[in-house]
Amino acid sequence: MRSYIPNDLPIQGLDYQRLFSLVGEANAELARYDGLLQGITNPQVMLSPLTIQEAVLSSKIEGTQATVDEVLEQEAGIRYEGRKLDDIQEVINYRTALYDAYEYLKERPITLSFIKQIHKILLNSVRGQDKSPGEFRKDQNWIGKHGCTIENATFVPPNPLQLENYLDKWQNYIENEEVDVLLQTAIVHAQFELLHPFKDGNGRIGRILIPLFLFQKRKIFQPMFYLSQYLEAHRDEYYNKLQNISRNNDWTGWIEFFLKAITSQAKDNSQKVKDIMSLYDEMKDRVHDITHSQYVIHLLDAIFNKPIFKTSDFITATNIQKPTAMGLLKQLKDHNILKELQPGKGRRAAVLCFPALLNISEGRKVF
Repeated sequence: MRSYIPNDLPIQGLDYQRLFSLVGEANAELARYDGLLQGITNPQVMLSPLTIQEAVLSSKIEGTQATVDEVLEQEAGIRYEGRKLDDIQEVINYRTALYDAYEYLKERPITLSFIKQIHKILLNSVRGQDKSPGEFRKDQNWIGKHGCTIENATFVPPNPLQLENYLDKWQNYIENEEVDVLLQTAIVHAQFELLHPFKDGNGRIGRILIPLFLFQKRKIFQPMFYLSQYLEAHRDEYYNKLQNISRNNDWTGWIEFFLKAITSQAKDNSQKVKDIMSLYDEMKDRVHDITHSQYVIHLLDAIFNKPIFKTSDFITATNIQKPTAMGLLKQLKDHNILKELQPGKGRRAAVLCFPALLNISEGRKVF
């Protein structure tokens, strides 16, 4: 099979008539979601579980099996081993890459060197660490069933000798303006996946780029719009639409799918944000009534940021004196706001969780 020759950017021949109404609807839903984000005092704290969920779901598309609660449990000291631990580490790397990218983009634009740095974080000490972390590929790769030859591949990315030229054109495109930012985001993501510039981790990097690009273009207030829930739920269609670009040059079909994904995910994200904000307001009153403490906000911010935690980490995060902190946590356990996952023993701190928030973030009853 011949290697893929990418389209020049911007894409010519799009059926704008088919896309017009979808562009309007996607922009409207994303604007509603962004309005909610702007109303949150500290979105990175309150919506921390959604960031972890994005890391879990984007990694799941690539075959990992970790869940949000397992990741948080591992970080709180409930240890996993073997393949599960490897999967959890991949998720943690993904979240670290997201957070590092946020800090970088506050003052600088997306560049190829930045993407290589994010890739290095993503593949640190996990599956794929032997596949040149932080370096674009210098060999021809291909996609297909495990063990297949290039002749039987379902897709062969561009020749590595031409890859640098294609990547330079891709970077030029993201620096320029398109007729619509969401339409441009769809093209940026798909073209990156089709270039397949790394030996491993291309899908995860491509999905990380979605909120980062929207943030760079000032389409969202914070780079916290995550699409992997929809893409994971429609995984076959996601891959088929990307494949139809290389096979049939069907960019319009891909952009249709992507805009529908934005619309659906924005609605779902908006509902989750509303539910989390509602829970925060409810807990603020309830915890105050239970504890009559001056530390209510410190306490809430800590358990919203880390809904599974060691009591020792809670004390460090809140800077509340240990006797006071332990008394507050006991009161919340007694009123079933917090649940003990692992009792303290000797010098080992207890591990507690905040079930109501975990249930919202995962969309199911976890505890």
